[in-house]
Amino acid sequence: MAIKSRFAVSMGDVFPHGAFVVSEVEPVRDFDKSSAGRPVQQADKETGQPVWSVSVLDADPEARRADKTVVVKIAADFQPVPPEAVAGLPFRPVEFDGLTVTPYVSENGGRPRVAYSLRATGMRAPGGHAKPSPRQSNQDAA
Repeated sequence: MAIKSRFAVSMGDVFPHGAFVVSEVEPVRDFDKSSAGRPVQQADKETGQPVWSVSVLDADPEARRADKTVVVKIAADFQPVPPEAVAGLPFRPVEFDGLTVTPYVSENGGRPRVAYSLRATGMRAPGGHAKPSPRQSNQDAA
């Protein structure tokens, strides 16, 4: 069995209650290749594409405070554009395409813990993937 460092996951697996963009999309700096006054953008190890990052609010009401905001890195040739704002909402709802998760061990106060890095190939406004509720299905059948 071949185990990759990244595991493909669905948007619903990671954000079952949805996600919201809460920052600008920014280039990820490659600290090994950058120097003072000469920043270099990180390239994705698998595709060679530039890597961008965006902070996302997890809408899960049971998520711990420390886990509410996560960073999703996006490998794309051009800077991804967040979805348009939705009237009445303080943040922009978002869905990610090509979502993957990479588990790793992190030191937290001297104690090791498993953490996760999220990557995607794109982002867009939600829609078109939700299953209709049983009530909607019954109304459509009538």
